[in-house]
Amino acid sequence: MNRRVALCIAALTASQAAVYVARPITSYRLLGLGAGVREVGFVTAAFALVPLFLAIPLGRSADRRRAPLVTAGCALQVVACALLAFARTPLTLGAASAVLGLGHLGVALGVQEVIARESDDRHHDRDFGLLTAGVSLGQMAGPLIGGLVLDNAGSLVPATRDAMLVAGLIVCGAVVLAALGERGRGGAEPDAASSRGSVRTILRTRGVPAGMFASIAVLSAADVFTAYLPVIGEQRGLAPGAVGVLLALRAGASMASRIGIGRIVRRVGRERLITLSAAAAALSLGAVAFVHSVGALAFLCVAAGLGLGFGQPLSMTLVVQLVPQYARGTALAVRLAGNRVGQVAAPAAAGIVAGSAGARAVFWVLSGLLATSALAIGRAPGSRSPGSSEPSPR
Repeated sequence: MNRRVALCIAALTASQAAVYVARPITSYRLLGLGAGVREVGFVTAAFALVPLFLAIPLGRSADRRRAPLVTAGCALQVVACALLAFARTPLTLGAASAVLGLGHLGVALGVQEVIARESDDRHHDRDFGLLTAGVSLGQMAGPLIGGLVLDNAGSLVPATRDAMLVAGLIVCGAVVLAALGERGRGGAEPDAASSRGSVRTILRTRGVPAGMFASIAVLSAADVFTAYLPVIGEQRGLAPGAVGVLLALRAGASMASRIGIGRIVRRVGRERLITLSAAAAALSLGAVAFVHSVGALAFLCVAAGLGLGFGQPLSMTLVVQLVPQYARGTALAVRLAGNRVGQVAAPAAAGIVAGSAGARAVFWVLSGLLATSALAIGRAPGSRSPGSSEPSPR
C-alpha cells in the first residue's frame, strides 16, 4: 500500500470518528430539546439529502481530474460540527446534518477513488477492506467518545454541544492527514473516454444493480441502527455510555470482519459471502426488538456488526471490477448516490414506522431490508466479477 492510500485511509478513519460522535449525539440533542422519534428519523435522513444530488457530478469530476475531495470534505465537516453544536431546532439541526453529510460524501468518494485508481485490481478486496475497517474503527471510537462526554456532563443540551465541539476537534486532525495525503497529487488531464461512462450504461451492467442494492441495504441498516439504538436505550433505561459501548461493539465487530477479508473471499466467494453476511445481520437486527438485557443486546450488536461488515467493501470491489476502468469514479459515485437514496428513505421511513408502531418496529424493517438484499445478490445473473472466488491472475 502506497503512502497516499495509507494517509487517505487514516484521514477517513478520523473523519468517521467525528461523524459517529456527531450523529448519535444529534439524536440525544433532539431528545433534549423536546423533539420526538419522528424528528429523529427526518433529521437523520437530512444527512444524506444534499449528497444525493451531488454524488454523481463529483464522481464525474473525479474521473476527469484529480480534485482534492478528501481535504475539502474534511474541512466541510469541521464547519458542520460547529453548526451542530449551536443548532437548537429540528430544522437547523437537519440543515447542519446535511452539511455534515456533504463533507462525508467528499471524503468517502475521494478515498474510494484513490484506491480504485492507485491499487492493483488483485488488491482491491484488501484495500477496500482496510478502508472500511478504518470506517468501523471510527464508528467504534466515535460513540465511545460521545458517550463519555455525555456521561460526565450535566444537562443534556449543553453536554451535546460540548460533544459536537469535540467532534470538530477530531475532524481537524483529519484535515491535516488528508492534506498530507493529497500533497503533490498533480491534476490529471481529462480522460476523453470518461465521457462514455454514462450512468445508464453503468446501471445496465450485469451484476451492478444487485451489488448496489446490497450496499444500500447494509449502509441504511447501519445508519438507522445508529440513530435508533439511543431511542431504544432511552426507553429501556440504558445510560448513554452503555449505548455508546453497544454501538462501539457493533462497529468493532464490523472492523474485525474486514481484516483479512481477501483471504475469506478466496475461500468463500464474493457473492456468497455478501449473501450469508446480510442474512446473518437480518436475523440479529430482528432479534434486537425482543431483548432487553444489556448482555443479550451486546451479543446481538456483535453478531449484527459481523454481518454488516462484509457488504460495503465487497460491493465496492464488485462494482469497480464490473465497469470499465475509465468509468470507475462515476460508478463509485452512482453507488454512493444509491447509498444516499437509502440513507434518505430508510430513516424517513423509520421515523414514520416509529411514530405509528414504536421504535421496536424499526428493527423489523431493517431485518426485512437485509433479507431482501441477500436474496437479490444470491439470484443476480452474471454478477460474478473478476476474482470473485479467486485472486486475479495478474
